[in-house]
Amino acid sequence: MGVPKRKPSTSRQRMRRAYNSVLTLPKIQTCPQCSAPIRPHHVCPSCGSYKGRQVITVKAAA
Repeated sequence: MGVPKRKPSTSRQRMRRAYNSVLTLPKIQTCPQCSAPIRPHHVCPSCGSYKGRQVITVKAAA
């Protein structure tokens, strides 16, 4: 069985582990009010609703 001669440096360990965070992409859901794509547990940027109620007022695009 192969045994490493030296302990991997902290930098190498972190470089190896850093790639795991790249693999997961942010999840996208649709807003139930306006059907715009939103991230879960966030206020909808297009209509300003969260959990079926109006949270912020959004200015209309001119």
